[in-house]
Amino acid sequence: MNLEEYKGVYVFAQQVDNEISSIAFELLGKAKDLAKDLSTDVTAVLIGSGVKELADQLAEYGADKVIVVDDPELKDYRTEPYAHALSSVINQYKPEIMLVGATAIGRDLGPRVSARVATGLTADCTVLEIGDFPLQAVPGQEQLHNQLLMTRPAFGGNTIATIACPYNRPQMATVRAGVMQKIDPIKGAKAVVEEYNPGFTPDNKYVEILEVVKAVTETVDIMDAKILVSGGRGVGSPENFKILEELAEVLGGTVSCSRAVVDSGWKPKDLQVGQTGKTVRPNVYFAIGISGAIQHVAGMEESDIIVAINKDADAPIFDVADYGVVGDLNKIVPKLTAALKAEIAAAK
Repeated sequence: MNLEEYKGVYVFAQQVDNEISSIAFELLGKAKDLAKDLSTDVTAVLIGSGVKELADQLAEYGADKVIVVDDPELKDYRTEPYAHALSSVINQYKPEIMLVGATAIGRDLGPRVSARVATGLTADCTVLEIGDFPLQAVPGQEQLHNQLLMTRPAFGGNTIATIACPYNRPQMATVRAGVMQKIDPIKGAKAVVEEYNPGFTPDNKYVEILEVVKAVTETVDIMDAKILVSGGRGVGSPENFKILEELAEVLGGTVSCSRAVVDSGWKPKDLQVGQTGKTVRPNVYFAIGISGAIQHVAGMEESDIIVAINKDADAPIFDVADYGVVGDLNKIVPKLTAALKAEIAAAK
């Protein structure tokens, strides 16, 4: 493999029902940073049917070029045709870096594509940067520069691993939603659009979609919330979440929770924050009755302000909190809610 042939930072721009997923814009933001360090450009790969008109949206969020693979076989996501499309793009255009969102689609697509193009894949990354490999020079071993260093939680979140792929290209990673930041949209930006179709020959590996059933949910997406009031096992019961809901209502916020709450059946998984839930970065995050296990912290530590309420003064959550209150949440939270109501009433 001639590594010098591989250039550029590419992003799989996931779309569903001809609407670009937020993760694509997040990845483009990070791709701009990586491309700047490598003095190269950013290319989005848009796969679907009738999706060409979406290209300018990708340009507004940082894509210099958009490669469009448009075919009726790609109308709905299916593993085989999508894997064929993306791996064909990689073989044809030879990107140095290929980023895929760690969504349900991305987690299915990324590993299959990496196997087809004979490269490695680092899954569920939380940090991406350009640097040297090995990280520290080792006597007798060449230190390679301008490598993609991919960081992810490992061993159940108990340690952090930084991984490189120095001898194969592209360097591939799936990235968790919510950990990278979009750029401010560049209004009126236009991308160079190139259409590419490798051709599709359906066979017995092509799944036939008989019916698409969409679930209707009233659950708010916690990743979009500016204020989150999050409860853990220490809340005590599903009924006790009412005091958290009252606090969230006063603040105009949203209730979320830890994995322990979901495992207990108190709240749906859509509200779970953490390594196995969603990564959030609200303006204010209340961690109430949450001990602060590293798996939970990984999903909320980028919040602007973290307020912790816990009766255990030694709880790890206080290590990451900006403000901490030690005491009984059943007494503290209602008093806080009442005080905020009074402040708001006085302000009016």
